[in-house]
Amino acid sequence: MKCPFCENPDTKVIDSRPTDEGQAIRRRRECEVCGKRFTTYEKVEEVFFMVVKRDGRRESFDRNKVLNGIIRACEKRPVSMDVMENLVSDIERGLNNMMEKEISSSFIGEIVMDKLKDLDEVAYVRFASVYRQFKDVNTFVAEIEKLLGSPVDESKQLSAGIKAGKNGKH
Repeated sequence: MKCPFCENPDTKVIDSRPTDEGQAIRRRRECEVCGKRFTTYEKVEEVFFMVVKRDGRRESFDRNKVLNGIIRACEKRPVSMDVMENLVSDIERGLNNMMEKEISSSFIGEIVMDKLKDLDEVAYVRFASVYRQFKDVNTFVAEIEKLLGSPVDESKQLSAGIKAGKNGKH
């Protein structure tokens, strides 16, 4: 590794340790000529892939777009930034492991929703409502029914609510 200070091509590694949960190596180096120290990072080069949008456009994968969507879904929820960033890293790692050159945005969205469903149900419904472009309340209710695993009979809920109100129970 060339020294960034004097451009000497010979430097020695004085310390190495894993970072980013073992996804990278941090190395402290020292120049054998000028004696200055600097840090380098070694990381596996990830496969570059394109995202195919709904309208057929193609753009390079941007993890920040996925992260921003997750942040908006998790707003005011008890989900830490570290958890959200790890979630995006997990998604990105899975997509890279597919070794595909093109991946549809709808496939990525489904993966995000699947991960959010396990992480936080409110964040899942928020993300799904935007991602699936809910048109009305019925679509929203249908998604919640899927989440709960059983259909909700609105007429029973409504009549139960009316009876409870008449009896003074809430």
